[in-house]
Order: sequence, then structure tokens, then C-alpha cells
Amino acid sequence: MRQKKFFHWAWIILAICFLNLLINYSVRLGFGVVLPEMIRTLGFGRTAGGTIYNSLLIVYVSLAPFTGYMTDRLGARRVITACTLFLGLGTMLMGTVQNFWQACLFFALTGLGSSGIWVPVLTLVQRWFAKHRRGLAMGVVSTGYGLGFAAIGAVFPWIVAYLNWRYAWFFLGGMALVTVFINGFLLRSDPKSSGLEPWGHREAGGMQAVEKTLAKEPLSPKILMQDSRFWIIGFSYFAITYSCYGITTFMVDYAKYQLELPLEKAAYLATLHGFGQVAGVLTVLPLSDFFGRKKTIVVSSAFIMASLVGVMLVGSSWSLLYVCIGCLGIFYGAIWPTFGLCAGDYFPPEAIGTVVGAWTPFYGAGAVAANWVTGILRDTTGVYDHAIIIFIGTAAASVVLMSLVRKPALQI
Repeated sequence: MRQKKFFHWAWIILAICFLNLLINYSVRLGFGVVLPEMIRTLGFGRTAGGTIYNSLLIVYVSLAPFTGYMTDRLGARRVITACTLFLGLGTMLMGTVQNFWQACLFFALTGLGSSGIWVPVLTLVQRWFAKHRRGLAMGVVSTGYGLGFAAIGAVFPWIVAYLNWRYAWFFLGGMALVTVFINGFLLRSDPKSSGLEPWGHREAGGMQAVEKTLAKEPLSPKILMQDSRFWIIGFSYFAITYSCYGITTFMVDYAKYQLELPLEKAAYLATLHGFGQVAGVLTVLPLSDFFGRKKTIVVSSAFIMASLVGVMLVGSSWSLLYVCIGCLGIFYGAIWPTFGLCAGDYFPPEAIGTVVGAWTPFYGAGAVAANWVTGILRDTTGVYDHAIIIFIGTAAASVVLMSLVRKPALQI
């Protein structure tokens, strides 16, 4: 009883979720940092580079609804443990690629593993923490993907100087394989199975309410599809994903080859972006508990749009470019978990995994479209200017769409 009073297992869950996001997003976002050297040595174009990334995203999008569904039924521990194994194997194999098709195949395997990280982590956090603490909890755990991106941006130039780009994949893959054992032994899928209530659950009779909620039947997909909020939030998610992924995947290449910055300065954009994400999830995300997810997403999307306008206008001024990318990173970091938290705010708690999984195709479609269209425009025109204008437009569309979402009918 003393351990339950002074120490809650929710914090162990949060630490492990942080580690999973750190590694998962170091792999996914780190691709944009590795991309310039990888395509140079293998002789690929930007369209090919975008297609390699899309091989991960297509598998991720195809499987994420399924992993969300399985998370609600088998538990997050089993799903995350199995998927980190595939994440590690696919990432290790990325260090061995010799041609385009190998790269697509191995990154697709990485996508299989990645599909079982974000949705189960969102589900775990929302089940282990009370509603009024979820923004804080997601803010803490989401520092993982910002720190991962920052680290790969800082370390990669050193790897290139003393080894080569392949060792970045070997290192990240090895870290992912280590987490397989950590997840298997320490994760718990929900507080009820451990005889606990969510951390911060103050209401009288809270445990009985939680048990009753978890015992409900899953939300019918038909009912979900009839809710207009599901579609509006989903399309807003698509639009902001297009903006964010387009700039993040190609910003190092843009800085190196269009602005002609040295690799060290170009790669440092990823470090600034990553530290911006950390600042965003620790400040913007907790504020969403007070101001609401809708307002937070609208404001974040508006700042992302303004940052992209700045990227377009500053030209080759690398110091101003750093400011724009750092600002973008702040709201980039907050936007993804805030969308995920909408599942717990607008839909029943027993359906969180299913809802987040069902939104993932919107996210994936935005990312895939951004990578292909941006790569094609760059290969065709020789510049990224046209692509950046599209990024600005889709960010504006996300603001408009999210403004149309009506208030949640259910308060949890």
C-alpha cells in the first residue's frame, strides 16, 4: 500500500513510452537527415528518396488501424513488444542497402514495426492518466521524438566524417532491439490489470467508474463513421501532416543543395527542429488541458503556416532560417499528440485505440503525398519553392477545418 501511495506505475509506463518514441522517431524523422548522403552515394534522385520514405509510410498507414484495433483487444504491451522487434530488424537492414528496391523493402519492414508504436503509446497514456493530466503526460512522453530528431541532426555529420551514413541505421536498429525486452517485461496495458486507477483520478468512486468504462463494448465502426467530427478532424490531420512532413523530410536537402549551406549547418536544422519540438510538447501540450484540443490545434497550425511563410521569405539567410525552423518545431512537436488526445476528448475511452488508428490513414496520406509531390517538383523544377507554397496552403486548410469541429458531447 505504501508503494501505491508514493509511487505510481504510470510513471514507469511514461518512461518506457518515452524511450519507444525516442527510437521510433529517430528512425522516421532521421531519414530526412540521412537522405542527402544516402541518395548521393547510391545515385538516387529526390523522387526516389521520397518513394523510399513512402514505402515505410504506406505500410504504416495500412497497418495502424489494425494495430489500434488490436491494442484495444490484446493490450498495448503485446503490440508494442512485437512491433519494436520489426522496427529494429528493418532499421538494421537499412544500413546494408545497395539498390533502390532493397531500400524500399527494408524501410517497409521498418514501417511494419513503426505502425505499432504511436497508436499504442497514445492509448497507454490516456488509460494510465486522468483526463485533466493527459496533456501533461503526453507533453513529457512526446519529448522523445523531439530529442531523437535533435540527436540525429547533431550526431550525423560526425558519423559521415568518421564512418559513413550506414552506421546511423546500425546504431538506431540496435537500440530498437534492446527495447523489445524492456517493453516485454515492464509495460502494463491498463491500470485495472495492476489493481490501480489512472494517475490523477480524483473523483469519488473513480475506480468503479474506470472499471465500468473499460468493460463497455467497443465502439461500432459504423457509429464512428457517422460522426462528422471524425471526418473533419481527420481531414485537418491530413492537411497539417502534408505541410509538416513536406518541409521536415526535405529541409536538410533544401538547405544543402538549394541554399548551398555546408552539411553541418544544414543538418543543424534537424537539431533546432528537434529542440523546438521538446519545447513545444512541454509548454503547448500541457496548455491544451486548459484551453482545449481544438484551440490548441488551430493556433499550432496557424504558427506552422507562419513559419513556412518565413522559410519562403528568408532565402539564404541561415540565421533567420534557423529561427523559422525552430518556431515550426515548437508547434510541430505539439500538433501530433494533440490530435491523438482528441480521440479521448470526443469519443469513448474504450475506443481510443480504434479512433486513433482510424485517423492514421489521413496522416499517412498527407505524408505520402507530401513526399512524392515535393520530390517530383524538386526533380522537375530544380527548386523547392513551389512545394513550400503548397505547404503553406495546406496548413491554412488545417486551420479552417479544425475551426469547424463542434464541442465534444461526452465529458470523460
